[in-house]
Amino acid sequence: MQRITSFSVDHDFIVPGIYVSRIDGDVTTYDLRTRKPNCGDYMDNLTMHSVEHMLATFLRNSQLKDDIIYFGPMGCQTGFYLLVRNADNNIVLTTLIEALKNTETAPQMFGAERKECGNYKNLSIEAARAEAKKFRAELESRQQTFEYPTE
Repeated sequence: MQRITSFSVDHDFIVPGIYVSRIDGDVTTYDLRTRKPNCGDYMDNLTMHSVEHMLATFLRNSQLKDDIIYFGPMGCQTGFYLLVRNADNNIVLTTLIEALKNTETAPQMFGAERKECGNYKNLSIEAARAEAKKFRAELESRQQTFEYPTE
C-alpha cells in the first residue's frame, strides 16, 4: 500500500503555521497547524468545532469563496485542512489572517442553533476567539514559507 503524503512529513519538526500539504491539479491542500504535534497540547472538541464554524463561514464569505473546496479539522486535533482551487499562497495567508481577526471580534457564534448544527450545544464563541487570537499571533510572528520544516 502506498504511503499517503501526510504520513510522510516528520511531525517532530512541525510548528504552528501554514503549509502546502499537497497540490492536485488546480487544488492546493493547506495544513493550518495551530498546535505543535505530539506535545500533549491538543484542541479539545469544543474549540475545534467552534473554530471550524467561524473560519468556515468567514473563509466562504471572503475573496476566496468561489475557490474553497473544503475546510475542516484534523483528526489529530492539531489543526485544520483548507483546500483551495487556483490558490495563491499569499492571498490565502492574507485571507486566513483576516478571517482569524474577524473571529476574534465576532459578536456571536455562527451556526449555533439546533436546526443549523448536529452538535449545536458544543460551541463557544469564547473558545473560537481565543484559538483565533493564538493562531494569528503564531502566523504573524514570522514569515510563512508554506514548506514543512525538515529539522
